[in-house]
Amino acid sequence: MEGLDGRLKGGHDETVKWDRMTPPLVDILPGKLSVPRNGLLDRLRVRLSGGGLVIPIFLLAWFSLVILPIIILFAFSFFETKTFVTIYKPTLNTWYALFESGRFEVTLRTLRIALTVTLIELLIGFPFALWLAKGGTSKTTKAIVLALLTIPFFLDMSSRTIIWRAIFGQNGLINSVLLELGAIDAPLEWMLYTEWSVHFGMIITYFPTMVLPIYLAISVIDDSFIEASDDLGASAAQTLFRIILPLSLPGVMAGIVFTLGPALAAWVEPSMLGGGFVNLLSNSVESAYTALKYPVVAALSTLIIVLLALLLAVLALLARRFGDLAAILRPLKT
Repeated sequence: MEGLDGRLKGGHDETVKWDRMTPPLVDILPGKLSVPRNGLLDRLRVRLSGGGLVIPIFLLAWFSLVILPIIILFAFSFFETKTFVTIYKPTLNTWYALFESGRFEVTLRTLRIALTVTLIELLIGFPFALWLAKGGTSKTTKAIVLALLTIPFFLDMSSRTIIWRAIFGQNGLINSVLLELGAIDAPLEWMLYTEWSVHFGMIITYFPTMVLPIYLAISVIDDSFIEASDDLGASAAQTLFRIILPLSLPGVMAGIVFTLGPALAAWVEPSMLGGGFVNLLSNSVESAYTALKYPVVAALSTLIIVLLALLLAVLALLARRFGDLAAILRPLKT
């Protein structure tokens, strides 16, 4: 019987040769990878490597953990609370009460502060990221700066924010030094428990979330593009607005999203640096949650999500000014 040409040659060495009559160990199908007939793990590995199961599993998990809770939150906003008991009967009373209670003014204030903070972060963060990525800084400097930017992510936000009360307070460091130097006759009261202090605290908090995406986007821009622009006689401003800014737009958009979203839902800075005098939507959410008004909490949270979605839609429309949005986001695939 022909099938095996080789025989065991002592020890653990063996030579095996297969011919046409040997049962095949693999199935070779047109357009598909060869998979061992009895290898369950190998089949699973091939399916996963081809993306056959990864994408559906990811979409199912994403829908279950992200979209479904938002849908439930939105549905819960159409209930109401009476005497600390939630009435599970569809009604618009919660939404009517939401705007009749003066929270429309709070919504406008939240939107104004979030947009202002995001704009200031962009104006400060983009030049900083450009310097860090293309400013000729050494690898050591980049490593130190990036480490300093990531340190806040490992610290509690409350601890990082409350320290400013000891600096900006009437008996704080700045007022004490200015009074000692005779620069002022009375403590400066506008530095704490005002919109200025809330803006300052939020700018400090969200600076890394604006800088890091922009830095990553600028750092992958080929230097030959910038050199070619200079060789063609373009000014520094033309190179910035026609080369660097369009190519770094994915990072700019990511920085805006990572800053604007948390700014709309900011709670720590308004509470600790606003002192109850600068109420935002997050403070209203906290008050409603403390009063066990869960439908109001759901309505306020839904309102924040809707505001963020509208702002992102406007951002996407503005991004079209620089060309096709798909072409703008194409560098993210590389």
